[in-house]
Amino acid sequence: MPRTDDRIRRVRRALAVFAATALLTAGCTLPAFAPRAEPTGEAAAPGTAPTWRACPEVADQLVGQGAPNMRYECTRIAVPRNWGTGTGATTGPGAGETFEIALLRARSTKQRDRIGSLVINPGGPGGSGVDTAVYLSFGSAFGGLPTTVTERFDIVGFDPRGVSRSSPVKCISDADLDASFGYDPDPRSQESFDGIVALNRRIGQGCGQKYGDQLPLYGTEQAARDMDAVRAALGDEKLTYLGYSYGTLLGATYAQLHPQRVRALVLDGAVDPKQGLVAGSESQAKGFERAFGNFTRWCAANAGRCPIAPDARAAVTDAIDKARVSPVRGADGREATAGWVFYAIISSLYTEPGWQELARAIDRLEGGDPTDVFRLADAYAGRGDDGHYSNLFDANLAINCADEDEKPSLARIRELQSQWREKYPLFGPALAVGMLACAEWPGGRDPYPTGPAVGAPPIVVVGTTGDPATPYEQTGALASMLGVGRVLTWEGEGHTAYPQTACITDAVDAYLIDLTVPPEGKSCPPR
Repeated sequence: MPRTDDRIRRVRRALAVFAATALLTAGCTLPAFAPRAEPTGEAAAPGTAPTWRACPEVADQLVGQGAPNMRYECTRIAVPRNWGTGTGATTGPGAGETFEIALLRARSTKQRDRIGSLVINPGGPGGSGVDTAVYLSFGSAFGGLPTTVTERFDIVGFDPRGVSRSSPVKCISDADLDASFGYDPDPRSQESFDGIVALNRRIGQGCGQKYGDQLPLYGTEQAARDMDAVRAALGDEKLTYLGYSYGTLLGATYAQLHPQRVRALVLDGAVDPKQGLVAGSESQAKGFERAFGNFTRWCAANAGRCPIAPDARAAVTDAIDKARVSPVRGADGREATAGWVFYAIISSLYTEPGWQELARAIDRLEGGDPTDVFRLADAYAGRGDDGHYSNLFDANLAINCADEDEKPSLARIRELQSQWREKYPLFGPALAVGMLACAEWPGGRDPYPTGPAVGAPPIVVVGTTGDPATPYEQTGALASMLGVGRVLTWEGEGHTAYPQTACITDAVDAYLIDLTVPPEGKSCPPR
């Protein structure tokens, strides 16, 4: 069992990095600290009540023990692979077949005046809601949910279709994932660009060969319909939901499909559903560039905590350039190529505490030690110490590419790579090249709806002004699209806001518990 301080570090680190919607190839999610407990028993058939079983082993394997005063129960439900327009398609791909959806329920032994279930999605897409529910159950001392919420709600996490324990999609080899993450984030020569095209094409062909015409069934609208099956299985008349990052898109889709079944939705780290692949990628390039600028200014003003001060941008850029020609080799022989350095940077920008970790990692890399670079990058990638990956990025591609009907040509991507290099020097080229993943993805598409949630109650949409992955500008766009969105702003850094500060926490808790909607224009200071 881990020591108490190790356990605290694990929980806090997990909660700090669990949600993202990174369109360059995927997102950031909970790092896999231990093997995951697999569900057992038969899944409940559609429309039937599930059987819950005690599953303390999930928390034991993730953290070392369960949270104080918390009980954990697990179940699985079966859902149609193809919902069609509602109860299930009778023809076409997946008709008559089912996926299994894994759920975990964390219930406080001090629960009182129970309101119902608070359903969680951590984003990605590809993040495990089962894992996230465990981490959030550890309470505010660890960065989890406050007791004001955990004592009124069951905290319920589910792994969306194709993710982790829920009929997982797995079609990308560890070797191809290593090659993808390690590849030059800005392949300038035509030969280098052609190499990353070929890699993405090979990945797409492999997944197409394995899953064929069922690839579109992993899209967001299908998963949102699964959420209503989750709600029904929990016995809740209406849904109370907390979605982070991509989870905001999932929640917004649910609100459009089932507006009358919404009790309260908190959408934190908003995705603009109307942005296509190109616009969304450029938005992220701008967001990460802005966050990196905030980091460099912090570094210059805090030289005592930033060993790469005073010019952090130059230090980071130099580190990538050196890695292109002479990557530092770790003790195990693994090379810290430009790609791995780049993803360490990406990973660190999701939280403000990550800034100091990035500075230390770049400083140690300059000294010949890539350990911290690999630690940061591997947490982002879902890569274990043994070199094996979770199915985070398999699911991420399957979901993102099923949703996306915009398919830019190779020539257009190459053009944007050059243009965005001028506008967003560190992140623009990688975001442009990242569009190759869906450009080379096989199969049909199943775009989600992008309209108002007519008939739904007010929905709280939370945005962080320094958010790199879902830039703040998307917050108002999502709220406006829904028509019932109410914006809550955190003037802070990093990706997602709740429950980072007392101001944000109090506002969200009041909404979840009492349905008190934050006042128009409410903004919370950094600390």
